Amino acid sequence: LPIMRTPTPMIVGLVLCPCSLVLTLTGTLAPNWRQVSHVPDQPRDFILEQGIWDMCRELQSTHNRLCGQVDELGYFEQVPVRVARGLMPTSLVLSLLGLVVATLGVRCWEKEPRHAVAGVSGLMLFVSGVLSLVPASWYTHELWALPVTPGSTLAVGYSLVLSYLGSCLEILGGLALTLSFHRCCKE
Repeated sequence: LPIMRTPTPMIVGLVLCPCSLVLTLTGTLAPNWRQVSHVPDQPRDFILEQGIWDMCRELQSTHNRLCGQVDELGYFEQVPVRVARGLMPTSLVLSLLGLVVATLGVRCWEKEPRHAVAGVSGLMLFVSGVLSLVPASWYTHELWALPVTPGSTLAVGYSLVLSYLGSCLEILGGLALTLSFHRCCKE
């Protein structure tokens, strides 16, 4: 009887890529790419959280959080924020499509996976990871150049860290699935 076995790189890709999708989705939607604190003329425990879609203000002592803040300094008009608004959703859509193609290529329920299809899905997922890594990297590079009230303290937010982590996992998972081309070329 033939053994039904899924190659290890395919399993690695199918584990890393859905995890990266969740991390990238959270990083895209959560309004905390950058934290602004110690803002002059504000209470000492005031924090402004800036994302690519929304801004929230919070008083740490009371944990009162209010989102939908007015962008008085033109933060959302900055090029790194606008690029992130375009590339992050594009990356998420490509990631979903790549996972569907990967599922069709790996076919754990069949005797043999479709190596070429799994390889194509790996390329799609790799490109998706790069598409989300570019805005995260650019935003990090421009973090201190983006408009902020003078005298404020800036810090990297958790959404940016999640976007980085999700991008890197997706690149690794995509590369793992791309190794399927090696088997396809042997045949």
